[in-house]
Amino acid sequence: MSHTNAIQLDAVSKSFDGFKALSEASFVACWGEVHALLGENGAGKSSLMNIAAGLYAPETGSLLINDNLVRLKGPLDASSQGIGMVHQHFKLVKPFRVAENILLGLRTDQALSYRKRLQQTAEQIKATAAKLGFSIDPFARVDQLSVAEQQRVEILKVLLAGARILILDEPTAVLTDAEAEKLLTTVKNFAHQEGAAVILVTHKMNDVMRYADQVTVMRGGRTVASLKPQSVTVGELVKLTVGDAPTPPQVPASRAAGEVKLQVQDLHSSGSSSTALRGVNLSLRAGEIYGIAGVGGNGQSELANALMSLPEPVTGEIRLTGEGDIRMLSPARRRQLGIACIPADRYSAALAAPLSISDNFALGEIHSGRYGPFWFLRRGRIDADTAAAVREFDVQGVRSLQQKAALLSGGNAQKLVIAREFNRQPQLVIVHSPSRGLDVRATLAVHERLRSARDAGAAVLLISEDLDEVMALADRIGVMSAGRIIGEFAQPADRQAIGQAMVNHV
Repeated sequence: MSHTNAIQLDAVSKSFDGFKALSEASFVACWGEVHALLGENGAGKSSLMNIAAGLYAPETGSLLINDNLVRLKGPLDASSQGIGMVHQHFKLVKPFRVAENILLGLRTDQALSYRKRLQQTAEQIKATAAKLGFSIDPFARVDQLSVAEQQRVEILKVLLAGARILILDEPTAVLTDAEAEKLLTTVKNFAHQEGAAVILVTHKMNDVMRYADQVTVMRGGRTVASLKPQSVTVGELVKLTVGDAPTPPQVPASRAAGEVKLQVQDLHSSGSSSTALRGVNLSLRAGEIYGIAGVGGNGQSELANALMSLPEPVTGEIRLTGEGDIRMLSPARRRQLGIACIPADRYSAALAAPLSISDNFALGEIHSGRYGPFWFLRRGRIDADTAAAVREFDVQGVRSLQQKAALLSGGNAQKLVIAREFNRQPQLVIVHSPSRGLDVRATLAVHERLRSARDAGAAVLLISEDLDEVMALADRIGVMSAGRIIGEFAQPADRQAIGQAMVNHV
C-alpha cells in the first residue's frame, strides 16, 4: 500500500466579500488512505476542498498533486487530475435523468449516437452502483429522487469520471446506519485496495474513529491539528474540533402529550414515482415530537412536501385541529395558524440565496403587515428584527445584514431559517433533516430549539434519515417504508427493532 502524498495544500488563503475564509491553511492526504477533515460550520473545510476541486482559486499558497505543483483553472482541470468532489449541496441538473447527468461529466466516444452513449452510461451506472452496494434507476429524473438517492448519483458521477482523489462532503448525513456502513466500507476499500485517496469531510465522530486513517482539524480558517484518530478518544476529538460542546439531554422515557394537533389520513401521491405515498396515516399531538425514520427514497420527501405545501399532488386529508383540511391553504394563512416549516434543502426551498439576510428574514412576516405595505416596507424595523434574531440564534458569519444569504455556511443558513420560522411561537413545526451537514455545536442548537418548541406546547413532526437524530429527539417514532408508516415505537425504543423495520419491510 503506497502512502506517498496524493494531494497537498500549503499555506492557502482565500477571502470572500472581505471575509477571510482561509488563513494559510494546510492539508495533506496520502494515496491508500481515508483522511477525515473536521471543523465547525464556517471553519473553512468546504472552502479548502473547493480549492482542491478547482472551484475556487487560492489567493496565496500552493496545490500539489503527486508532489507536482499544479494550477487548476476549473473543475475540468481538477477532473483531469483525477479529483472528484461530492458536494454537500448537490450539483445535479434536476430535470435531467440520472444517466444524462452522469454523461455530462464523461469523456465518451463522440462517433457513437447519443442514445448509444446514454445506454452505455446506464450500464456503467448499474454495474458501479451494484459494486457500491445499492441500486438506482439510470432513467429516473433527478428531481423525483430523494436527497439520499441524489447523493448516490453524485458519487457515481465522480467515480465514473475517473476520480482517484475522492472528496466527500458530509456523505453520511442523509443515510441510515446500514447505508452509511456500506458506503464508508466501500470508500475505505476504494482507498486501501485500489490505492486511491479519500477525503471525508464529516461531523460524525464515530465515522472518523471507525473509517479514517488520518484526521485534520480546522478552526477559523486555519489548520489546527493533523493526527491518527486512534491516538485520541472521541471526547478529545470533539473538544479539539468544537471546544467544550454541551452534552445533549437524554430523551425522557415518556411524556404526557396534549390533544391531537395534526391528523394525516390515507395520504396518496397522485404521481407515479416509485417513492410515491401509498396511504400514510399518522396523528401528532401538542407537546410531543413525532419522529419519522426510514431508508431514503421511501416517500419521506413526498410527505414533507405535502405537509409543507411544496409542489406534491396528493389525495387524502391533512387535518389541523380547529381548521380542517389544510392541503389547499396559502403559505400566508399557514403562517397565521402558527405552522413553521424547515425543509431538507435550505437553499432551494427555504432561502432566496441571492437576496440579503434581512430580506430572507422578512419573508416570514411580509404578509402580516408588520413591515408596512409591499410598496413601502419599513426597512429600519426589518433590520432591527433581523439583527435581534441573528444575535438570539447565534447566526455566525454575518458581516452585514445586506450580504447575500448565499454567503452563509450551511449551519448558519439553517440557523437563519430557524430564526425566521420560530420568530413567532409556532403551534405546529414540520421539519425535514434539520441537522443535515451541521457540526456538533450547530446540531445541538437546532435540537434544543425543537425541544423548546415541544416543551412550549407545539406539535413537532421530525422527518429524518439520520436514525441517531430521531432516537435523540422523538417521543414517538414511526418507521416509513414503501410510502407508508409501517410501524410505531414508543420511547425508550429498541434501535435494532427500528433498524430491522426500516430495511426488512417490503
